[in-house]
Amino acid sequence: MIRDAVTFEVFRNAVTGLADEMAITVLRTAHSQLVATSMDFSAALCDREGRIIAQANTLPVHLGSIPGAMDAIFDEFEGRIQPGDIYLLNDPSLGGMHLPDIFVIAPVFEGPTLLGFSVTVVNHTDVGGWAAGSMAVQSTSIFAEGIQIPPLRLLEAGVLNETFLQLVLRNVREPDLLRGDLESQLAACHTGAEGLRALAAKHGVEHYESLIDELLDYSETLFRAALAEATAGTYEFTDHIDDDGLGSGPIPIRVQVTLSGSGIELDFTGSAPQVASALNATESFTRSACYAALQGVIPSDIPANSGFYRPFSFVIPDASILNGRRPSARGARGLVGFRIVDAVLGALAPVFPGRVPAAGDGGPNGIAIGIVRDDGGSVVLWDPLSGAWGARPDRDGVDGISSLGANLTNTPIEELEQSGYIRIDGYGYVPDTGGAGRWRGGMSTFRDMTMLAPEASVQIRSDRRMFLPYGLAGGAPGSPSLNMLDPNGPDERMLSSKPQFVMTAGTSHRHVTAGGGGHGDPFDRDPDRVLEDVLDGKVTHAGAARDYGVLIDPDGTIDSSGTSRLRADRLEGSRA
Repeated sequence: MIRDAVTFEVFRNAVTGLADEMAITVLRTAHSQLVATSMDFSAALCDREGRIIAQANTLPVHLGSIPGAMDAIFDEFEGRIQPGDIYLLNDPSLGGMHLPDIFVIAPVFEGPTLLGFSVTVVNHTDVGGWAAGSMAVQSTSIFAEGIQIPPLRLLEAGVLNETFLQLVLRNVREPDLLRGDLESQLAACHTGAEGLRALAAKHGVEHYESLIDELLDYSETLFRAALAEATAGTYEFTDHIDDDGLGSGPIPIRVQVTLSGSGIELDFTGSAPQVASALNATESFTRSACYAALQGVIPSDIPANSGFYRPFSFVIPDASILNGRRPSARGARGLVGFRIVDAVLGALAPVFPGRVPAAGDGGPNGIAIGIVRDDGGSVVLWDPLSGAWGARPDRDGVDGISSLGANLTNTPIEELEQSGYIRIDGYGYVPDTGGAGRWRGGMSTFRDMTMLAPEASVQIRSDRRMFLPYGLAGGAPGSPSLNMLDPNGPDERMLSSKPQFVMTAGTSHRHVTAGGGGHGDPFDRDPDRVLEDVLDGKVTHAGAARDYGVLIDPDGTIDSSGTSRLRADRLEGSRA
């Protein structure tokens, strides 16, 4: 029970603000483009039991994995946790998610009293392995993906283990970047630790711990109340990943969501077994994606912490693509997380019809470019290109935005070009790619690149070419993604959605993200909105007539009589 509402509210906002301050610290001090610009990282605060008490407004699909990482730390170090320790891990079988995501966990003490933990997770540019960026879909074993770090001390009682650090740095392509980003994590953990100590000093340790308990109970209570307002029952949905990048068939992600008054169970029985490639997720990552999906459809004022997680129960099959078994590769597991979000939202669409959008682009498409310099050093360039949200129940989808589960940003052209190894020739939207509906899906984003380096390895993780982003309530699906080598040239060649290839100087590549699905009957769309889209270049004249039954005259006005006839003919045809 909340005894002092004012004190509680001040504490709740203070601890949430502290987590965001940690994230800002990472942004201001990180060295790599992938972290400092694309924002591929997370930050959180835990209590002394490892329960999340606050998380920064960063990557949703990271943060549900922190409890698993904390369990691994306790398994290894319980009884030996001391002031000045800093723990690292990335091993997916020992609390991690995939190898590029390195957890830095700092215990926070006030004298001899353990107050909690300050935690950061950063997706590092490269952690070794056969492919630049360490996330190649084509990896078939975790031993090919890079250096594996079980729960270990980077610092012990404040003393740096330089041998351990040098071992890690020797096994990565860009050691200066990794060290710089690692130091940004340490700085953020220091920020969080100082803040927790200040909160404990302000409230007293006993009251501080009581406020944490109240905060977790508060989130649980609000979430259970939100679930209680939903219609109890079991809801199913199946979505698919096109393939595993090694020649497999479609990969189903099946979920059965059961709402029972104040709780929720997500049963993934029937989903695909683990695959040969690097798409396999961990159980903790699967849970994270589910938390992210629910956070997207419930009221936004519920704090996301371990209290929020309590109403959930899961059935996640072992040795499945959602819970791969060692030594399965995990580097490209992000794609599975994004598809889990799509599947869970698809199941919940009948429960929350006014809140669930149609499917978006399927998650940021990871494009990693590896170059070996003349001096033997390596350069890794990342372009995690995001596309669009699907249409929402009451408005159009958003163009040029990251998916719900990712919260990343597209890399500015200038940052990609400043390396001197690539040139961006085009970047923008593709008309007629948003799924048609009363509300239009977000448009595809394209990026055209020319290689300037003598030679570079390229690997791409994309999807939604065969199984398009679904529409809802009669909306049309979105458009497919595309990879094209030397587009519009004599050697133009369509590539698969998950290719690994070599580019030489002068070679060009076009990447197009999938367009978002539509919501509602396209012929119910306000013709004035269609006209606005045509004038803005988002829909062509032909697309307006074909997809919406709206005829636009060459002078940029609506042919009202022709539109009425076209829509009436379509309605008559549907009745027949």
